[in-house]
Formats: sequence, structure tokens, C-alpha cells
Amino acid sequence: MTKLFEPITIGSLTLPNRIIMAPLTRMRAKQPGNVPHQLNAKYYAQRASAGLIISEATQISQQGQGYPGTPGIHSPEQIQGWKLVTNAVHKAGGRIFLQLWHVGRISHTSHQPNGALPVAPSALAAENSGTFTADWQETPILIPRALETDEIPGIIADYKAGAENAKAAGFDGVEVHGANGYLLDQFLQDGSNARTDHYGGFIENRARLLLEVVNAVIEVWGNDRVGVRVSPYNAFNGMKDRDPIKLFSYVLGELDTRGVAYVHLIEPRSSFAGMQEESLEDTPQAASLFRDGVKAVLISAGGHTPDSALEYTEKSLADAVAFGRHFISNPDLPERIRKSASLNPYDRATFYGGDTTGYTDYLSLEEQAA
Repeated sequence: MTKLFEPITIGSLTLPNRIIMAPLTRMRAKQPGNVPHQLNAKYYAQRASAGLIISEATQISQQGQGYPGTPGIHSPEQIQGWKLVTNAVHKAGGRIFLQLWHVGRISHTSHQPNGALPVAPSALAAENSGTFTADWQETPILIPRALETDEIPGIIADYKAGAENAKAAGFDGVEVHGANGYLLDQFLQDGSNARTDHYGGFIENRARLLLEVVNAVIEVWGNDRVGVRVSPYNAFNGMKDRDPIKLFSYVLGELDTRGVAYVHLIEPRSSFAGMQEESLEDTPQAASLFRDGVKAVLISAGGHTPDSALEYTEKSLADAVAFGRHFISNPDLPERIRKSASLNPYDRATFYGGDTTGYTDYLSLEEQAA
């Protein structure tokens, strides 16, 4: 048996294999209210053979929403909706973490309370980026409003409330989304953070919000049920930093001191976060750069194939590997990899929004043989 199919312990949770379902924005929450519903429960339950499912990014507040149809974890209705999902996944034998999300500047006034501007560490727009309005119209990114220092404790409180709501909804743990150019990543990287208070400037200051959020979430769950996702060399949403190795070496070291259950590291070749088919070439291999500095379980994500997943785990470049697009089109992905079976092709046109098409209608090997 290859290492990819050996059990692994993440915090206090034992996974039957090392094939992780990556968080995948699908924009299919029930409206109004951005509430998970039975269709979402079916989708996740179909994929319960993953060692661990990490839910799609889920906004911690209305302010944190950036796209139409994305689910939240800040209302009683959303908590009840997510219970449908967690119950279905557990009934199918799976395990599922909720990914906690605030998009920061990657939003539009139509998503914001009272039509306010999106918030960010600084009043800097994301270069070469866009989003969607609440009625699904493509729109350029706006210049956001810089958060006042005295507003930041409220952001941390929203993350903590989201973690508490995730526990009430029956999840097995949570992942803090610190990647892909969203709010916590915007604070981390100096291309988006020009603050002069104690949340800007030196690396220790720019990392402060992410680490304070992690501390708050650990208060709810304990460190053994909290993971963190980061994306060194990220280009998505206009992100850049002058010294990513120094920045993320510090961040990963601080996460280790907190004993988080895992670190979820996105490879730079896929730093456009699923918005394009091509992968970046001639980029550093994040798993190699940071492997020696990570004591926690390391999950690698970004453009993986079955062959690369086998290579990463066999060479201990990562302890587990997350799949995105291939999990969309192959609900039984672990079984297909185990049997070296062909993979269903995915349809990019159905990734975001819509109904069952491209969502719950992909067949497993067993269904194809019937």
C-alpha cells in the first residue's frame, strides 16, 4: 500500500487516507440568506471517502462576503443548513472541517451591509482583479476602506463566533483561510498592507491579525481541531510581497508554536485559485521551501494529479495532498486513484453557480458500471 492510503492523525482526528478535498467555492447556497441546503448536503456526502473534506470558503459575517451564492456561518438559518451537510457527511462515514472566510477588499458594495465599501488593511485596490455583484454581474474591484485599528477586535470576534457556530453545526473542526488574497492574506503581504499601526510594517505586525484570529479560534476548538491555509508566492487577487520566504517562514513558525492540527500550503503554480486552467511554470516549490520549517501536518494543494500526490507523500514533501478540480468531477476520487482508474473530466463552465449540473451529477465508478 502506498503512503497516500495510509491513515494519518491530524490533531485528535485520524483520517483513513491522505487524500483531502480542498475548499471549493461553488456559489450554490440557497437564497435569500446564503443558506446551505439539501443539494449541498448531497454534494458533500458524495465525496465522503476523502480523508478529510474542507468545506467551501464560508463568510463569517455579511461584511465578509465577496461573491453571490456563497454560504455563511453567521445566522441561525445558516447553522441549521450546515447541520444538513455535516449530518450527511458523517452518515456516509466522512469527516469535514469548515473554512472560515472574510474576503476583505475582494467584494462589492452590493454584498456589504448598507451598501458600504469593502474593508481592507489599506485603501489599496487589488490590481488586475474583479468580482461579481450580488446579482451576478462582473464588476471591477473597488478601492476599499482601510479598517480603523479599533475595528479589528470586532473582526476577530466575528471569526470566533464563526468557529462557535461551526461547532454548533456539527463540524469536526475549522480551517482559518489565510490565503488567496483575502482579508488575512491582505494583512500579511506588504503589497496590500501599508498600515503604520501595530498591524502594519514589520512582518510581526502584518502577521498579527492572522495569529490573533488563530488564537481566538483555538479558544473555541482547541489547537488539535484547527488548521490554517496560506499561499506563499500567491498572485491571485493582486497579491505580492517583497520577501515571501521570510514572511511565511515567520508565519509557519508561529503556527507551530500554537500547535495547530495542520498547515494547508498552496503551491505557487496554482496561485490563481482555480480561475484559469494554466498552471504557472518555473515557480518555487512551496512544499520544498517550507517543509523543514513545519512541524504540523502539512497538506499540499495546487494543481495536483494522482501521480504528483503519490510523489509528494512518498518523498514526504507533504503529509497529505488536497485535490480541487478532480474532486469536483470524481466524487469517488480516492477509489479511482487506488485502482488507477481514469478520471472524469471536469466542466469549468459549471464550477460557479447553477444547479445539479456539474455539481451532483458526476458518476462514481460503481454508478458507471451499473
